[in-house]
Amino acid sequence: MAKTHAPREGEVPDSVWMDVLSAVDRTYADLVDYQERLEHQNAELEKLRSFHASVLASVSDILIVVSRSGLIEEVSASVPARARLPRAALCDRPAVELFAAANRPALAEAMRVAVERRAPVTIEAGLLTPEGPSAVELSLSPRFDERGRAAGLVLTGRSVAELRQAYAELAASHDELKAAQALLVRNEKLASLGRLLAGVAHELNNPISFVYANAHALERYAAKFEQYFQQVQAGATREALMRLREDLKLDREVRNLRDAVRGAREGAERVRDIVEDLRRLSSEGSGEMEVFDLVTVTRIAAAWVRRGSRRPVEVAVTGLASLAVRGRPGHIQQVVMNLVQNALDAVEEVADPKVVIDHATEGDLALAVLSVRDNGPGVPEALHQAIFDPFFTTKAVGRGTGLGLPISHKIAEEHGGRLVLCENGPGACFRLELPLDREGR
Repeated sequence: MAKTHAPREGEVPDSVWMDVLSAVDRTYADLVDYQERLEHQNAELEKLRSFHASVLASVSDILIVVSRSGLIEEVSASVPARARLPRAALCDRPAVELFAAANRPALAEAMRVAVERRAPVTIEAGLLTPEGPSAVELSLSPRFDERGRAAGLVLTGRSVAELRQAYAELAASHDELKAAQALLVRNEKLASLGRLLAGVAHELNNPISFVYANAHALERYAAKFEQYFQQVQAGATREALMRLREDLKLDREVRNLRDAVRGAREGAERVRDIVEDLRRLSSEGSGEMEVFDLVTVTRIAAAWVRRGSRRPVEVAVTGLASLAVRGRPGHIQQVVMNLVQNALDAVEEVADPKVVIDHATEGDLALAVLSVRDNGPGVPEALHQAIFDPFFTTKAVGRGTGLGLPISHKIAEEHGGRLVLCENGPGACFRLELPLDREGR
């Protein structure tokens, strides 16, 4: 066992040396850690500088960072490229000197206003180039330090010529979009027309067949009467004419003749009524607004959709007997046809299908309300937000275009109203709201 001895006078104890060495070790470790953190921060700083330089090099628009005193601190690569000056010659010089002398007072004032208001200011100025001033649209946005004090400005801009070209391209794209929208609307109308023609063919078939059958009967009656009158002209005896009249059953055929004429007239009148309904259905699809009866338009449109249905469905029209609104009847007819067709499609698998169309007023008689409700499966809540989106449809492929409801929604807005999905209930319910015509009410 080692023996310890008391330190002599002036001798440093071993424990003190141990403390010193321990402190040196800790200091060295701290220095190493600090060096590592410093190297890491330098690497981050270099990465940030590289990123900053790559952004400034890739920005095609004009970007100038200005100090509070108006001196240039940083520029994007596009600025010296346009000004044909080295980047070093641009920094630390007044930003206004990059622009035409005539624009400098207004630019300096705009910079002052942007800092004072702490809000962006837009101005047009001529950037100096070897070819002369190039008009650019500048946005002057103030920048702030960590204390929220104004530290300067960021000037961003693009050539006015480029902007005009972009606006022209945007206008061309807008025209193309409108043309595409018109084509989609036309296609949806053709789809509606196809459903309508199915109903027309079925509806016309009955009265035309009735007229044809009666015309065939009239032809047979005419042949018998011609035979009888030929014998009269030939001078046949009274007894022979009486016998011929009895053989041809002319007394009965006279009565049948009246029924055939009446039936043919009724069939022709039915065809006339169908054609008149078609004329009303297809008329006033565009042009000036006019006052019309919403209930009449609804009945006609619903009747035609029902005639083209694959199975008989009870469609009840309830509520007010008339509602005077102002608009384009043809457009509203299309909306009603879309809503009724959707309702009929929704109840195809329902055992006892029903569709109810109701008319009412709301808001102190200022609003006409048309609702179409079915007893089908309804619209899931998850689809409520997408139900009016273009091309969205829950129908099978080939059964729907996904444009009926969006077009109907747009038509309602064009008439100063709206088309909405009703609150949850049995089946689905759509509600069309239109302003009432107070004078025609």
